Amino acid sequence: MDKSLKIYVAFLVLLLSVIVIIDINAPKPINWTPTYSLSDKNPLGMYVFNQEVGSLLKDRKIEKINITPYEYLEPLYDYDSLVNTYEAKGSFLIINGFSVLDSESITELFYFADHGNDVFISMKSFPYQLLDSLKIEVGTDFEYTDNSKLWMANPALGETKYDLKEGIGNTYFSKIDTLNTTVLGYQGNKDKNTNFIKVPYKNGNFYLHSQPAAFTNFHLLKDNHHEYASKILSYLPKENVYWYTKDIYGNSISQSPLRFIFSQPALKSAWYLFLLGFVVFIIFNTKRKQRIVPIIKPLENTTIDFTKTIGNLYFQEGDHDNIMDKKIIYFLDKIRQDYLLDTNILDDQFIKKLHLKTGKKIEDIQKVVYLINHHRKGNFESVESDLIELNSIIEKITN
Repeated sequence: MDKSLKIYVAFLVLLLSVIVIIDINAPKPINWTPTYSLSDKNPLGMYVFNQEVGSLLKDRKIEKINITPYEYLEPLYDYDSLVNTYEAKGSFLIINGFSVLDSESITELFYFADHGNDVFISMKSFPYQLLDSLKIEVGTDFEYTDNSKLWMANPALGETKYDLKEGIGNTYFSKIDTLNTTVLGYQGNKDKNTNFIKVPYKNGNFYLHSQPAAFTNFHLLKDNHHEYASKILSYLPKENVYWYTKDIYGNSISQSPLRFIFSQPALKSAWYLFLLGFVVFIIFNTKRKQRIVPIIKPLENTTIDFTKTIGNLYFQEGDHDNIMDKKIIYFLDKIRQDYLLDTNILDDQFIKKLHLKTGKKIEDIQKVVYLINHHRKGNFESVESDLIELNSIIEKITN
């Protein structure tokens, strides 16, 4: 890693560290998402209600139910013709923002109420099957503003109007069976709309409330808002309370395409292992890669091989005179090509010029000129020793 890259990496690490420190020390924004989760301490969670439910429902035994109403209640029904009732007696409590009840559970709640029990449901949106069976319709209060209030219908519970705003919805019960339904609470400003009713069903009752935000952390801790929640719950008989908590533990069904993988421990571990391996692969492959450079053999100089072959042929035939002629021709041609000297007359002037241009010893140049001139005059017998001597002196000058 070169110096500049190290500087960039160090700067990036420093920048990320500063961002993390600033983010940690910065004030966290308030999360107003209505989760109705028992573990959520944000304003519209139900952590406080979970902690204080014993004081809000005094003299009642509370049992939390983390399975659907059908799964819980159906096994408790005694089908013996002499009994024909539920082993569970009391009130079934459901508080959530929207309907989380399946069709079988709604049917089971009707059976439960039919056998002399009560069902309390506080929601902004009720299941159609429930409303249709109880002959109830809901509407939207478009005039519900920040000046609107919530209050109880029974004067015995006081005439205080509670200023609940945060998380409050604008739905209300627009149509009810007035002969059988009892209005227990209102909401609004100039016009009052029904938001809390009691609907008898055979031997039991349904209590329907359209403002579940009244049971969230913010309103249970703000001013006197907890009084409103306490008055609402006061209608439940002092019997056992079966509190449905399955979908308010913060463990609602994930909509992620990977939810099945995350639901299986082995697949979840394999997924994280794959992600880790992929990150390691990316890190180690960020370095520049180059294809392997093939080794290219240099082109063979066939001219040299040919010359060697011819030279060996002459040498084996003992034609030393012919070889010396060709060596001299080659030498003088090289002098002309490399140093641009005239080689017609090999005299002292030629020796001096060649010495200046090549930088070779003047004695060697004088000797090679001497050997060439004597060979041309025929003073050599052209024996092998003469050829070797001429070749040696030529190589000293040309190399």
